[in-house]
Amino acid sequence: MKRSIGIITLGACLGVTLATASARAQGAPAGAAPPFSPALERAAILKVMTASADWQLDHPSTHEPYDWTQAAFYTGIMAFSRLTDAPKYVDAMSAMSERNQWRPGLRPGHADDYAVVATYARLYERTRDKRMLAPSLALFNFLASRKYDEPLLWGNAIETRELAWCDALFMGPPAMAAVSVVTGDRKYLDLANRLWWKTTDYLYDRDEHLYYRDSRYFDQREKNGKKVFWSRGNGWVIAGLARLLQDMPADYPERPRFAALFKEMADTVRVVQSPDGYWRSSLLDPESRPNPETSGTGFFTFALAWGINEGLLDRATYEPHVTRGWEALVRAVHPDGMLGWVQQIGAEPGSASFESTEVYGVGALLLAGSEMLRLAK
Repeated sequence: MKRSIGIITLGACLGVTLATASARAQGAPAGAAPPFSPALERAAILKVMTASADWQLDHPSTHEPYDWTQAAFYTGIMAFSRLTDAPKYVDAMSAMSERNQWRPGLRPGHADDYAVVATYARLYERTRDKRMLAPSLALFNFLASRKYDEPLLWGNAIETRELAWCDALFMGPPAMAAVSVVTGDRKYLDLANRLWWKTTDYLYDRDEHLYYRDSRYFDQREKNGKKVFWSRGNGWVIAGLARLLQDMPADYPERPRFAALFKEMADTVRVVQSPDGYWRSSLLDPESRPNPETSGTGFFTFALAWGINEGLLDRATYEPHVTRGWEALVRAVHPDGMLGWVQQIGAEPGSASFESTEVYGVGALLLAGSEMLRLAK
């Protein structure tokens, strides 16, 4: 109760400040008509999703094609591809996978390098071509044989062997669960379950109901004295949690525990949203980086909308937050479809501008849009 009252008070006090900052930073030049409508109507939602997806495909990221940055975009594209009759999106993912020879990245124990496997699994569902999953199964069978008995203290390249940072919960366990679905083998889901809770036991703050990015942030504090909880880091987690639950059988023994965690996190996430719909980069000290930020906002909007659609979250309570989040995302899209206000690659709260974009931010927007379409129905 003490925690909730503190966060609510913080949000109320910051309302005027952040509203002023947002008014100066909505994206479009003063007086210009918004290029896209935030209306919860199928045509409006598909229009902004199509523009963003097409812009990103027409401006390919320079990151390695198997990189985590790209994998987040692929996840959004695959969600979008189920909502449109245009074959170009699946075709683009198939072409990418062929170029990759259906292989994960180069570091076998690093979750960033096997996040792409989730996309391979979705494509495999369509054709059941065994060569699509062969490299991924070889990797995951190897990972399932490891002990995972190291402490998660950051250092000594621990991220190459364990899920020692919160972002990894979006990268690793959902890919394992996706492979479990398409193969029917629960050992991959069991591995996802095991790794999820080891990381959670270490990085989840039981008082604030948010995740530290990694152990380096346990004792750090923001300018206002609050703990450092990064928006996109927690967006990775709750979006990963939604993706994991999507692929988790109803009778899986640990499912109630995952659902309880999802609802607990969601309750904090909705409270720390800024009045203009964005989640600031520092969740408990939004004034420290008052600029809008769309990657965290996209993942939070996706997760909360998914929770409503799946009956895990109360619609009357959460829909206003989801609607404001979507409106904020739509405002950040340039007329040509480029998504702005994306914080660049990092590990902690940081700045962004209307001109800053990244491929994972587009993935987050597409995931959010896919659930907004369900909500609109």
